[in-house]
Amino acid sequence: MHTKTLAELARGLAAGEFSSRELTAACLARIDAHDGVLNSFISVSAERALAQADAADARRRAGAAGPLTGLPLAHKDIFCTRGVKTSCGSKMLDNFVAPYDAAVVERCDAAGLVMLGKTNMDEFAMGSSNESSYYGPVKNPWDLAAVPGGSSGGSAAAVAARLVPVATGTDTGGSIRQPAAMCGITGIKPTYGRVSRYGMIAYASSLDQGGVLAHSAEDCALLLGVMAGFDVRDSTCAEAPVPDYTATLNDSLAGLRIGLPREYFGAGLDADVARAVEAAIDEYRRLGAEVVELSLPNAELAIPAYYVIAPSEASSNLARYDGVRFGHRCAEPRDLLDLYTRSRAEGFGTEVQRRILVGTYALSAGYYDAYYLKAQQIRRLIRDEFLQAFTQCDLIAGPTAPSVAFDLGEKADDPVALYLADIYTVAVNLAGLPALSLPCGFKGQRPIGLQLIGPAFAEGRLLNAAHAYQQVSDWHRRMPQAFA
Repeated sequence: MHTKTLAELARGLAAGEFSSRELTAACLARIDAHDGVLNSFISVSAERALAQADAADARRRAGAAGPLTGLPLAHKDIFCTRGVKTSCGSKMLDNFVAPYDAAVVERCDAAGLVMLGKTNMDEFAMGSSNESSYYGPVKNPWDLAAVPGGSSGGSAAAVAARLVPVATGTDTGGSIRQPAAMCGITGIKPTYGRVSRYGMIAYASSLDQGGVLAHSAEDCALLLGVMAGFDVRDSTCAEAPVPDYTATLNDSLAGLRIGLPREYFGAGLDADVARAVEAAIDEYRRLGAEVVELSLPNAELAIPAYYVIAPSEASSNLARYDGVRFGHRCAEPRDLLDLYTRSRAEGFGTEVQRRILVGTYALSAGYYDAYYLKAQQIRRLIRDEFLQAFTQCDLIAGPTAPSVAFDLGEKADDPVALYLADIYTVAVNLAGLPALSLPCGFKGQRPIGLQLIGPAFAEGRLLNAAHAYQQVSDWHRRMPQAFA
Protein backbone atom coordinates (compact mmCIF):
# COMPACT_ATOMS: atom_id res chain seq x y z
CA MET A 1 0.00 0.00 0.00
CA HIS A 2 2.88 2.38 0.66
CA THR A 3 3.66 2.68 -3.05
CA LYS A 4 0.26 4.23 -3.83
CA THR A 5 -0.51 7.94 -4.03
CA LEU A 6 -3.18 9.54 -1.87
CA ALA A 7 -5.62 9.49 -4.80
CA GLU A 8 -4.96 5.80 -5.44
CA LEU A 9 -5.43 5.00 -1.75
CA ALA A 10 -8.72 6.93 -1.77
CA ARG A 11 -9.93 4.80 -4.66
CA GLY A 12 -8.78 1.63 -2.90
CA LEU A 13 -10.65 2.53 0.28
CA ALA A 14 -13.79 3.37 -1.70
CA ALA A 15 -13.57 0.02 -3.52
CA GLY A 16 -13.17 -1.91 -0.26
CA GLU A 17 -9.72 -3.25 -1.16
CA PHE A 18 -8.57 -2.50 2.40
CA SER A 19 -9.86 -0.74 5.49
CA SER A 20 -8.66 2.49 7.04
CA ARG A 21 -7.44 0.53 10.05
CA GLU A 22 -5.34 -1.75 7.82
CA LEU A 23 -3.90 1.25 5.97
CA THR A 24 -3.18 3.14 9.18
CA ALA A 25 -1.54 0.11 10.78
CA ALA A 26 0.66 -0.35 7.68
CA CYS A 27 1.82 3.30 7.86
CA LEU A 28 2.51 3.06 11.59
CA ALA A 29 4.56 -0.09 10.96
CA ARG A 30 6.65 1.73 8.34
CA ILE A 31 7.22 4.66 10.71
CA ASP A 32 8.34 2.22 13.40
CA ALA A 33 10.65 0.42 10.98
CA HIS A 34 12.24 3.39 9.22
CA ASP A 35 11.95 6.61 11.17
CA GLY A 36 14.76 5.72 13.53
CA VAL A 37 17.04 6.45 10.57
CA LEU A 38 15.21 9.47 9.15
CA ASN A 39 14.11 11.27 12.35
CA SER A 40 11.17 12.74 10.42
CA PHE A 41 8.65 12.51 13.29
CA ILE A 42 8.70 14.25 16.66
CA SER A 43 5.53 12.56 17.94
CA VAL A 44 3.67 9.48 16.73
CA SER A 45 0.07 9.27 17.93
CA ALA A 46 -0.61 5.60 17.24
CA GLU A 47 -3.57 5.08 19.58
CA ARG A 48 -5.32 8.22 18.37
CA ALA A 49 -4.67 7.26 14.75
CA LEU A 50 -6.14 3.78 15.13
CA ALA A 51 -9.19 5.19 16.91
CA GLN A 52 -9.68 7.70 14.08
CA ALA A 53 -9.27 4.90 11.54
CA ASP A 54 -11.93 2.79 13.27
CA ALA A 55 -14.27 5.80 13.29
CA ALA A 56 -13.58 6.34 9.57
CA ASP A 57 -14.39 2.69 8.81
CA ALA A 58 -17.64 3.07 10.73
CA ARG A 59 -18.51 6.18 8.70
CA ARG A 60 -17.82 4.31 5.49
CA ARG A 61 -20.04 1.39 6.54
CA ALA A 62 -22.80 3.89 7.35
CA GLY A 63 -22.51 5.47 3.91
CA ALA A 64 -21.33 8.80 5.38
CA ALA A 65 -17.73 8.77 4.12
CA GLY A 66 -16.25 11.67 2.20
CA PRO A 67 -13.55 11.48 -0.50
CA LEU A 68 -10.67 11.49 2.03
CA THR A 69 -12.30 9.66 4.95
CA GLY A 70 -9.89 7.15 6.47
CA LEU A 71 -6.75 8.35 4.70
CA PRO A 72 -3.63 8.93 6.85
CA LEU A 73 -1.61 12.12 7.03
CA ALA A 74 0.96 13.81 9.27
CA HIS A 75 0.96 17.39 10.49
CA LYS A 76 4.02 19.58 10.73
CA ASP A 77 4.67 20.16 14.43
CA ILE A 78 3.80 23.84 14.06
CA PHE A 79 0.04 23.17 13.97
CA CYS A 80 -1.61 23.01 17.39
CA THR A 81 -3.21 19.65 18.16
CA ARG A 82 -5.42 19.18 21.20
CA GLY A 83 -3.91 16.62 23.56
CA VAL A 84 -0.76 16.04 21.46
CA LYS A 85 2.51 17.92 21.99
CA THR A 86 3.11 20.87 19.68
CA SER A 87 6.80 21.74 19.97
CA CYS A 88 7.69 23.78 16.87
CA GLY A 89 10.95 21.80 16.95
CA SER A 90 12.06 23.82 19.98
CA LYS A 91 13.12 23.15 23.55
CA MET A 92 11.01 26.20 24.39
CA LEU A 93 7.81 24.23 23.65
CA ASP A 94 9.05 20.74 24.47
CA ASN A 95 6.43 20.51 27.26
CA PHE A 96 3.57 22.31 25.46
CA VAL A 97 0.33 20.43 24.80
CA ALA A 98 -2.18 22.67 23.05
CA PRO A 99 -5.71 22.88 24.50
CA TYR A 100 -7.22 23.33 21.02
CA ASP A 101 -6.76 22.30 17.37
CA ALA A 102 -5.48 24.55 14.60
CA ALA A 103 -8.00 25.35 11.87
CA VAL A 104 -6.10 23.10 9.45
CA VAL A 105 -6.27 20.20 11.93
CA GLU A 106 -10.00 20.82 12.49
CA ARG A 107 -10.71 20.71 8.76
CA CYS A 108 -8.68 17.55 8.26
CA ASP A 109 -10.43 15.85 11.19
CA ALA A 110 -13.84 16.90 9.84
CA ALA A 111 -12.94 15.34 6.48
CA GLY A 112 -12.18 12.05 8.26
CA LEU A 113 -8.41 12.09 7.76
CA VAL A 114 -6.32 10.09 10.22
CA MET A 115 -3.42 11.87 11.97
CA LEU A 116 -0.40 9.59 12.37
CA GLY A 117 1.71 12.14 14.24
CA LYS A 118 3.66 15.40 14.14
CA THR A 119 6.69 15.88 11.91
CA ASN A 120 10.11 17.32 12.69
CA MET A 121 11.02 20.83 11.55
CA ASP A 122 13.54 23.62 11.84
CA GLU A 123 13.03 25.35 15.17
CA PHE A 124 10.09 27.78 14.90
CA ALA A 125 10.29 27.21 11.11
CA MET A 126 13.58 29.11 10.92
CA GLY A 127 15.91 27.30 8.56
CA SER A 128 16.46 25.80 5.13
CA SER A 129 17.95 22.45 6.08
CA ASN A 130 16.01 21.00 9.05
CA GLU A 131 19.21 21.03 11.09
CA SER A 132 18.09 23.57 13.71
CA SER A 133 15.51 21.30 15.36
CA TYR A 134 15.91 20.65 19.08
CA TYR A 135 15.16 16.99 18.25
CA GLY A 136 18.07 16.64 15.83
CA PRO A 137 18.36 16.89 12.05
CA VAL A 138 16.13 15.05 9.61
CA LYS A 139 17.87 12.91 6.97
CA ASN A 140 17.05 12.97 3.27
CA PRO A 141 15.59 9.57 2.22
CA TRP A 142 17.38 9.74 -1.13
CA ASP A 143 20.78 10.17 0.50
CA LEU A 144 21.12 9.97 4.26
CA ALA A 145 24.21 12.18 4.13
CA ALA A 146 22.10 15.06 2.75
CA VAL A 147 19.66 17.52 4.29
CA PRO A 148 15.97 17.19 3.36
CA GLY A 149 15.51 20.96 3.10
CA GLY A 150 13.60 23.06 5.57
CA SER A 151 11.75 24.05 7.49
CA SER A 152 9.12 21.40 6.57
CA GLY A 153 11.85 18.79 6.10
CA GLY A 154 10.23 16.23 8.40
CA SER A 155 7.01 16.28 6.39
CA ALA A 156 8.92 16.11 3.10
CA ALA A 157 11.14 13.23 4.22
CA ALA A 158 8.20 11.25 5.64
CA VAL A 159 6.27 11.57 2.37
CA ALA A 160 9.31 10.82 0.18
CA ALA A 161 10.13 7.68 2.21
CA ARG A 162 6.49 6.52 1.92
CA LEU A 163 5.94 6.59 5.67
CA VAL A 164 2.80 8.65 5.05
CA PRO A 165 1.07 9.50 1.76
CA VAL A 166 0.60 13.22 2.47
CA ALA A 167 1.58 15.81 5.08
CA THR A 168 0.94 19.42 5.95
CA GLY A 169 3.67 22.04 5.96
CA THR A 170 4.14 25.77 6.25
CA ASP A 171 5.96 28.14 3.95
CA THR A 172 7.39 31.49 5.11
CA GLY A 173 10.15 31.86 2.54
CA GLY A 174 10.16 28.52 0.70
CA SER A 175 9.72 26.03 3.53
CA ILE A 176 7.30 23.80 1.59
CA ARG A 177 8.75 24.17 -1.90
CA GLN A 178 12.44 23.83 -1.04
CA PRO A 179 12.14 20.55 0.93
CA ALA A 180 9.72 19.24 -1.72
CA ALA A 181 12.41 19.87 -4.35
CA MET A 182 15.20 18.31 -2.29
CA CYS A 183 13.12 15.22 -1.44
CA GLY A 184 11.66 14.66 -4.90
CA ILE A 185 7.99 15.26 -4.09
CA THR A 186 5.31 17.84 -4.91
CA GLY A 187 4.58 20.75 -2.57
CA ILE A 188 2.23 23.71 -2.88
CA LYS A 189 2.31 27.01 -1.01
CA PRO A 190 -1.08 28.69 -1.53
CA THR A 191 -1.85 32.39 -1.84
CA TYR A 192 -1.42 34.28 1.44
CA GLY A 193 -4.78 34.09 3.19
CA ARG A 194 -6.04 31.04 1.29
CA VAL A 195 -5.48 28.75 4.33
CA SER A 196 -6.29 29.85 7.88
CA ARG A 197 -3.33 30.53 10.18
CA TYR A 198 -5.45 30.03 13.33
CA GLY A 199 -3.53 27.64 15.58
CA MET A 200 -0.46 27.72 13.33
CA ILE A 201 2.34 28.98 15.58
CA ALA A 202 3.65 32.22 14.11
CA TYR A 203 7.13 32.87 12.77
CA ALA A 204 6.51 35.88 10.48
CA SER A 205 2.81 36.64 10.37
CA SER A 206 2.70 38.51 7.04
CA LEU A 207 4.58 35.70 5.27
CA ASP A 208 3.52 32.38 6.87
CA GLN A 209 1.10 30.17 4.95
CA GLY A 210 0.05 26.55 5.39
CA GLY A 211 0.19 24.11 2.49
CA VAL A 212 0.61 20.53 1.33
CA LEU A 213 3.45 18.08 0.65
CA ALA A 214 2.49 15.00 -1.36
CA HIS A 215 3.60 12.78 -4.22
CA SER A 216 1.55 14.35 -6.98
CA ALA A 217 -0.35 17.48 -7.96
CA GLU A 218 -3.55 15.43 -7.78
CA ASP A 219 -2.82 14.57 -4.14
CA CYS A 220 -2.08 18.23 -3.37
CA ALA A 221 -5.38 19.23 -4.99
CA LEU A 222 -7.31 16.77 -2.83
CA LEU A 223 -5.88 17.94 0.49
CA LEU A 224 -5.73 21.65 -0.35
CA GLY A 225 -9.45 21.52 -1.11
CA VAL A 226 -10.00 20.41 2.49
CA MET A 227 -7.57 22.88 4.11
CA ALA A 228 -8.48 26.05 2.21
CA GLY A 229 -11.28 28.43 3.05
CA PHE A 230 -12.32 31.44 5.09
CA ASP A 231 -11.94 31.37 8.87
CA VAL A 232 -13.37 34.22 10.95
CA ARG A 233 -10.72 33.56 13.63
CA ASP A 234 -7.90 34.62 11.27
CA SER A 235 -8.19 38.29 10.30
CA THR A 236 -5.81 37.76 7.35
CA CYS A 237 -7.82 34.87 5.89
CA ALA A 238 -9.36 35.57 2.48
CA GLU A 239 -13.15 35.53 2.31
CA ALA A 240 -13.26 33.89 -1.11
CA PRO A 241 -14.92 30.66 -2.31
CA VAL A 242 -12.73 27.57 -2.65
CA PRO A 243 -12.94 25.93 -6.08
CA ASP A 244 -12.78 22.18 -6.67
CA TYR A 245 -9.09 21.95 -7.50
CA THR A 246 -9.50 18.42 -8.89
CA ALA A 247 -12.08 19.56 -11.47
CA THR A 248 -9.54 21.42 -13.62
CA LEU A 249 -6.58 19.06 -13.28
CA ASN A 250 -7.00 17.67 -16.80
CA ASP A 251 -7.62 20.95 -18.61
CA SER A 252 -5.55 21.48 -21.76
CA LEU A 253 -2.38 23.56 -21.55
CA ALA A 254 -2.83 24.81 -25.11
CA GLY A 255 -2.20 28.55 -25.13
CA LEU A 256 -0.86 28.66 -21.56
CA ARG A 257 1.87 31.30 -21.38
CA ILE A 258 4.83 30.34 -19.16
CA GLY A 259 7.26 33.10 -18.29
CA LEU A 260 10.97 32.43 -17.77
CA PRO A 261 12.72 35.20 -15.79
CA ARG A 262 16.27 35.52 -17.03
CA GLU A 263 17.38 36.36 -13.48
CA TYR A 264 16.49 32.80 -12.39
CA PHE A 265 19.03 31.27 -14.78
CA GLY A 266 22.14 33.31 -14.02
CA ALA A 267 25.23 32.87 -11.89
CA GLY A 268 24.80 30.66 -8.85
CA LEU A 269 22.49 28.12 -10.50
CA ASP A 270 23.92 24.61 -10.66
CA ALA A 271 24.37 23.53 -14.30
CA ASP A 272 22.65 20.17 -13.78
CA VAL A 273 19.67 21.87 -12.13
CA ALA A 274 19.46 24.31 -15.05
CA ARG A 275 19.48 21.47 -17.60
CA ALA A 276 16.72 19.55 -15.78
CA VAL A 277 14.53 22.66 -15.51
CA GLU A 278 15.07 23.54 -19.17
CA ALA A 279 14.13 19.96 -20.17
CA ALA A 280 10.91 20.31 -18.16
CA ILE A 281 10.15 23.60 -19.93
CA ASP A 282 10.66 21.84 -23.28
CA GLU A 283 8.08 19.28 -22.17
CA TYR A 284 5.64 22.09 -21.49
CA ARG A 285 6.20 23.34 -25.04
CA ARG A 286 5.26 19.87 -26.33
CA LEU A 287 2.11 20.02 -24.17
CA GLY A 288 1.02 23.17 -25.98
CA ALA A 289 2.28 25.92 -23.69
CA GLU A 290 3.92 29.05 -25.02
CA VAL A 291 7.18 30.12 -23.36
CA VAL A 292 7.99 33.82 -23.04
CA GLU A 293 11.11 35.46 -21.65
CA LEU A 294 10.71 37.84 -18.72
CA SER A 295 12.82 40.07 -16.53
CA LEU A 296 12.38 40.47 -12.77
CA PRO A 297 15.20 42.92 -12.03
CA ASN A 298 14.31 43.29 -8.36
CA ALA A 299 14.60 39.54 -7.75
CA GLU A 300 18.11 39.98 -6.33
CA LEU A 301 16.69 42.23 -3.59
CA ALA A 302 14.33 39.55 -2.27
CA ILE A 303 16.84 37.87 0.05
CA PRO A 304 18.01 41.04 1.88
CA ALA A 305 14.43 42.35 2.15
CA TYR A 306 13.16 39.02 3.45
CA TYR A 307 15.92 38.69 6.04
CA VAL A 308 14.95 42.06 7.49
CA ILE A 309 11.17 41.61 7.44
CA ALA A 310 10.97 38.00 8.63
CA PRO A 311 13.36 38.39 11.62
CA SER A 312 11.59 41.62 12.59
CA GLU A 313 8.24 39.86 12.73
CA ALA A 314 9.84 36.91 14.51
CA SER A 315 11.31 39.25 17.14
CA SER A 316 7.79 40.49 17.87
CA ASN A 317 6.04 37.10 17.72
CA LEU A 318 8.57 35.26 19.86
CA ALA A 319 8.49 37.89 22.62
CA ARG A 320 5.58 35.91 24.14
CA TYR A 321 7.93 33.08 25.12
CA ASP A 322 9.11 34.55 28.41
CA GLY A 323 8.96 31.61 30.82
CA VAL A 324 5.88 33.00 32.57
CA ARG A 325 2.74 31.54 30.99
CA PHE A 326 3.79 28.47 29.02
CA GLY A 327 6.85 26.82 27.57
CA HIS A 328 10.31 26.38 29.04
CA ARG A 329 11.06 28.07 32.36
CA CYS A 330 14.55 28.26 33.84
CA ALA A 331 15.20 26.74 37.26
CA GLU A 332 15.19 28.96 40.36
CA PRO A 333 15.19 32.43 38.78
CA ARG A 334 16.64 35.17 41.00
CA ASP A 335 14.18 37.82 39.79
CA LEU A 336 11.90 38.62 36.85
CA LEU A 337 14.72 39.74 34.56
CA ASP A 338 16.65 36.56 35.29
CA LEU A 339 13.50 34.53 34.54
CA TYR A 340 13.14 36.20 31.15
CA THR A 341 16.76 36.09 30.07
CA ARG A 342 17.65 32.56 31.19
CA SER A 343 14.37 31.01 30.03
CA ARG A 344 14.85 32.47 26.56
CA ALA A 345 18.56 31.72 26.39
CA GLU A 346 17.96 28.09 27.40
CA GLY A 347 14.78 27.58 25.37
CA PHE A 348 15.78 29.05 22.01
CA GLY A 349 18.44 27.56 19.76
CA THR A 350 21.23 29.43 17.97
CA GLU A 351 19.39 30.18 14.72
CA VAL A 352 16.28 31.46 16.49
CA GLN A 353 18.39 33.68 18.75
CA ARG A 354 20.25 35.02 15.71
CA ARG A 355 17.02 36.00 13.95
CA ILE A 356 15.52 37.56 17.07
CA LEU A 357 18.63 39.70 17.49
CA VAL A 358 18.60 40.77 13.83
CA GLY A 359 14.90 41.61 13.99
CA THR A 360 15.15 43.50 17.25
CA TYR A 361 18.02 45.57 15.85
CA ALA A 362 16.11 46.35 12.65
CA LEU A 363 13.10 47.55 14.64
CA SER A 364 15.07 49.60 17.14
CA ALA A 365 14.93 53.39 17.34
CA GLY A 366 17.21 54.95 14.76
CA TYR A 367 17.27 51.88 12.51
CA TYR A 368 13.59 51.26 11.77
CA ASP A 369 13.50 53.62 8.77
CA ALA A 370 16.89 52.53 7.47
CA TYR A 371 16.14 48.80 7.52
CA TYR A 372 12.55 47.69 8.18
CA LEU A 373 10.79 50.50 6.31
CA LYS A 374 13.19 50.22 3.37
CA ALA A 375 12.65 46.45 3.24
CA GLN A 376 8.88 46.98 3.10
CA GLN A 377 9.32 49.42 0.21
CA ILE A 378 11.38 46.80 -1.65
CA ARG A 379 8.65 44.27 -0.89
CA ARG A 380 6.12 46.48 -2.68
CA LEU A 381 8.45 46.80 -5.68
CA ILE A 382 8.77 43.02 -5.88
CA ARG A 383 4.99 42.58 -5.67
CA ASP A 384 4.37 45.16 -8.38
CA GLU A 385 7.00 43.52 -10.57
CA PHE A 386 5.19 40.18 -10.33
CA LEU A 387 1.87 41.85 -11.14
CA GLN A 388 3.43 43.38 -14.24
CA ALA A 389 4.95 40.04 -15.25
CA PHE A 390 1.54 38.36 -15.10
CA THR A 391 0.26 40.72 -17.76
CA GLN A 392 2.70 38.93 -20.09
CA CYS A 393 2.24 35.35 -18.90
CA ASP A 394 -0.08 33.04 -16.97
CA LEU A 395 2.56 31.25 -14.87
CA ILE A 396 6.24 31.81 -14.10
CA ALA A 397 8.65 28.88 -14.09
CA GLY A 398 12.18 28.33 -12.87
CA PRO A 399 14.28 26.27 -10.46
CA THR A 400 13.00 25.82 -6.91
CA ALA A 401 16.50 25.87 -5.41
CA PRO A 402 19.90 26.78 -6.88
CA SER A 403 21.29 23.32 -6.17
CA VAL A 404 20.24 19.87 -5.10
CA ALA A 405 20.26 18.96 -1.40
CA PHE A 406 23.58 19.75 0.23
CA ASP A 407 25.37 17.61 2.84
CA LEU A 408 24.38 17.67 6.48
CA GLY A 409 26.60 20.18 8.27
CA GLU A 410 27.95 21.65 5.04
CA LYS A 411 26.57 25.14 5.70
CA ALA A 412 26.28 24.98 9.47
CA ASP A 413 28.96 27.64 10.01
CA ASP A 414 27.83 29.94 7.21
CA PRO A 415 24.29 31.22 7.81
CA VAL A 416 24.40 33.54 4.79
CA ALA A 417 25.11 30.60 2.47
CA LEU A 418 22.16 28.81 4.06
CA TYR A 419 19.90 31.82 3.51
CA LEU A 420 20.87 31.91 -0.18
CA ALA A 421 19.35 28.44 -0.62
CA ASP A 422 15.99 30.29 -0.63
CA ILE A 423 16.98 32.73 -3.37
CA TYR A 424 14.23 31.60 -5.80
CA THR A 425 11.47 31.16 -3.25
CA VAL A 426 11.36 34.11 -0.82
CA ALA A 427 10.07 36.66 -3.35
CA VAL A 428 6.85 34.66 -3.70
CA ASN A 429 6.12 35.05 0.03
CA LEU A 430 6.95 38.75 -0.05
CA ALA A 431 4.36 39.14 -2.84
CA GLY A 432 1.81 36.81 -1.20
CA LEU A 433 1.51 34.63 -4.33
CA PRO A 434 0.88 30.89 -4.73
CA ALA A 435 3.70 28.63 -5.93
CA LEU A 436 4.36 24.94 -6.38
CA SER A 437 7.44 22.72 -6.64
CA LEU A 438 7.40 19.43 -8.53
CA PRO A 439 10.20 16.95 -9.26
CA CYS A 440 11.81 17.19 -12.70
CA GLY A 441 15.05 15.21 -12.50
CA PHE A 442 18.09 14.14 -10.49
CA LYS A 443 21.71 15.01 -10.04
CA GLY A 444 23.21 11.69 -9.07
CA GLN A 445 20.75 10.36 -6.51
CA ARG A 446 19.55 13.77 -5.30
CA PRO A 447 16.30 15.20 -6.72
CA ILE A 448 15.78 18.46 -8.61
CA GLY A 449 12.66 20.61 -8.35
CA LEU A 450 10.84 22.83 -10.85
CA GLN A 451 9.01 25.84 -9.38
CA LEU A 452 5.79 27.22 -10.86
CA ILE A 453 4.49 30.60 -9.62
CA GLY A 454 1.00 31.94 -10.27
CA PRO A 455 -1.05 35.07 -9.72
CA ALA A 456 -3.07 35.35 -6.50
CA PHE A 457 -5.63 32.55 -6.04
CA ALA A 458 -4.42 30.69 -9.16
CA GLU A 459 -3.78 27.44 -7.26
CA GLY A 460 -6.01 25.57 -9.71
CA ARG A 461 -3.91 26.74 -12.66
CA LEU A 462 -0.69 25.69 -10.90
CA LEU A 463 -2.06 22.26 -10.04
CA ASN A 464 -3.35 21.79 -13.61
CA ALA A 465 0.08 22.61 -15.07
CA ALA A 466 1.88 20.34 -12.62
CA HIS A 467 -0.58 17.50 -13.20
CA ALA A 468 -0.17 17.76 -16.97
CA TYR A 469 3.61 17.41 -16.63
CA GLN A 470 3.21 14.47 -14.26
CA GLN A 471 1.07 12.65 -16.83
CA VAL A 472 4.03 12.56 -19.21
CA SER A 473 6.85 12.05 -16.68
CA ASP A 474 7.54 9.67 -13.83
CA TRP A 475 9.86 11.67 -11.57
CA HIS A 476 7.12 11.94 -8.91
CA ARG A 477 6.68 8.15 -8.85
CA ARG A 478 10.30 7.27 -8.16
CA MET A 479 11.12 5.98 -4.70
CA PRO A 480 14.29 6.05 -2.60
CA GLN A 481 15.68 2.52 -2.94
CA ALA A 482 16.33 2.15 0.80
CA PHE A 483 12.63 2.70 1.54
CA ALA A 484 11.05 0.84 -1.38
